[in-house]
Amino acid sequence: MTAPSSITITVPATTANLGPGFDCLGAALSLYNHFKFSIADSATEVKITVTGKETPRVSTDKSNLAYQAFVKLYEYIKQTPPSVLIEIDLGVPLARGLGSSATAIVGGLVAANQLAGNPLSQTEVMNLAIAIEGHPDNVVPALLGGCRLTASTPTGWEICDIPWHPDIVPVVAIPDFELSTAKARQVLPTEYSRADAIFNCTHLGILLRGLETGRGEWLQAGMQDKIHQPYRKSLIKGYEYVRSAALNAGAHEMVISGAGPTLLALTNSLTSSKVIAAMTDAWQNQGVIAKVQALEIDTRGAVFS
Repeated sequence: MTAPSSITITVPATTANLGPGFDCLGAALSLYNHFKFSIADSATEVKITVTGKETPRVSTDKSNLAYQAFVKLYEYIKQTPPSVLIEIDLGVPLARGLGSSATAIVGGLVAANQLAGNPLSQTEVMNLAIAIEGHPDNVVPALLGGCRLTASTPTGWEICDIPWHPDIVPVVAIPDFELSTAKARQVLPTEYSRADAIFNCTHLGILLRGLETGRGEWLQAGMQDKIHQPYRKSLIKGYEYVRSAALNAGAHEMVISGAGPTLLALTNSLTSSKVIAAMTDAWQNQGVIAKVQALEIDTRGAVFS
């Protein structure tokens, strides 16, 4: 099959960690970044244009993460990367805990693989994405779609597709402030007690059953965590206030999306509008403007044309 000279990749946002699922559990959401890669005739190695919100904050030189991932795949297959034009259309907010960096990594790798004639399998592309990102919980669902639990093995990674009950509606509250992943990791302890480890293991098991069945009491119990949220919530203004508002409006539970500051509430179609209004008002009362919306679970992952 002849390799294309141009390709467009659509990559979904992700919500990761999901309570006790720290660095291992994530789901793809119906927000998207779009990347178009076109092989260029010029001697310029890369030319990047960006549209959408937060455009000035995206690098347009070789430091651009999508381009770095693009080059990484060519290095992996021991080929010289071609000169390329990259057009990026942003739909996923930056530094908000919705996997914007994962979209760039997956977009760059998938584009390179297709323009190079598809030399790598999807699993090999996934392994490269995990190596670049450093952990699997965002890049795996961004590439594959759905809700995914990832575990390391002596030979690589084991990926488990987690059923997501159709009655569970993810509501994201995206504030008008940022929180870097590096800062969010700095507040975490280097060691945990046996009791905390056991707590998270048991609650992750309950959460997985809750996601599969839609049972509210299992979702509420299963989203409790002692590994990252107790330490990170202090970095998010109004966290407890917004959580109380979401629960009072009918949400099963609310957690930090990724490293934050976006907050994720799980609810159902009957209460989602009330949860959206309650979270919006609660944060506004704390002096924070937030975009709060109900999303869907993306089941396709990265797609290209």
